[in-house]
Amino acid sequence: MIEAPETYADRLLGFSIPSRHARGRAVRLDAVLDEILSAHAYPPAITHLLAEALVLAALIGGLLKEDSAQLTLQAQTEGGVVRLLVCDWQGGNLRGYVDFDADRLAALGANPSLYALFGKGYLAMTFDLPEGKGRYQGIVPLEGESLAQACESYFSQSEQLPTLIRTAVRSNGSHTVAGGIVVQHLADGEEGRERLHVRMDHPEWEHVATLAGSTRHDELLDPELSLEALVWRLFHEEDQVRVERGAQLARGCRCSDEHYRAVISRFPEEERAEMRNDEGVIVVDCAFCSRSFPIRD
Repeated sequence: MIEAPETYADRLLGFSIPSRHARGRAVRLDAVLDEILSAHAYPPAITHLLAEALVLAALIGGLLKEDSAQLTLQAQTEGGVVRLLVCDWQGGNLRGYVDFDADRLAALGANPSLYALFGKGYLAMTFDLPEGKGRYQGIVPLEGESLAQACESYFSQSEQLPTLIRTAVRSNGSHTVAGGIVVQHLADGEEGRERLHVRMDHPEWEHVATLAGSTRHDELLDPELSLEALVWRLFHEEDQVRVERGAQLARGCRCSDEHYRAVISRFPEEERAEMRNDEGVIVVDCAFCSRSFPIRD
């Protein structure tokens, strides 16, 4: 029996181009995306926005070496149509949520721009590293046409790491699929040595960015085209392209009775008393999965 080829749907694909000192990740979200989106009846514009954010979380989170490391993307503004967008990645687990003003969104029409949704917003990218390595965060303005462009700006400004990101989203109302690819040029000496220099105009990077930038929207979404085949299409003329199967992706909301009970126990008794309803129950709502947890402490 001939096995069907691996399409990498809901699985991360890692790749590197040693001769160009470049690395990348590719992803295509399918069933796991529908599962995350099903927690709320999002209108099309918000569905598209959150789908792109989840692709970015998978691509950038997949660059982290430690499985227990966590990446959180948070975009917001004061007085914007979108009050908060947050999603995170940890070891292949994804979750995301958008809080927005439905009436103001409806007034924007079918395809609002990023500026129309956020105004003068910002994107915060937070990395929580294990084993006492700490937490660090970068913040960039939400400028340009997409969240992907804001993430590119983060890497070029905060990390001085030349980065190209392409994303694509398609939804028919009942099913949404999204894909993306990220490619980065590693500085001289990146592997365990001092970063000697980073040049946005490095010939190696210009070559890789030109090839990666040719990625088409339909290629990122085509269920018949595996991500491995897509990477081969882009870089088949290189001396060597190494690919590595990455994490299997899943909806990763970490809410549970035990989790919230532990959180609530940290509050003083007088504050817990104010949280209880008339039945003496503290009801915790999880925005990510749209579930309520009645906690009797």
